[in-house]
Amino acid sequence: MAKQKTLKVTYVRSAIGFDKKQAKIIEALGFTKLNQTRVLPDNPSVRGSLFHVKHLVEVVEE
Repeated sequence: MAKQKTLKVTYVRSAIGFDKKQAKIIEALGFTKLNQTRVLPDNPSVRGSLFHVKHLVEVVEE
């Protein structure tokens, strides 16, 4: 069975001062604190969410 691809995402910049929708996306991705890292599945819905907040996060493909 093939290993599912993942993305290592780190929340590096605060959403304060940006659109409220972007803060909701950060929350939906599971982030609660700055510099928090999460491993998320590499699928179109996650990629779409990351596209909207790409200036707030750092993404590394695994």
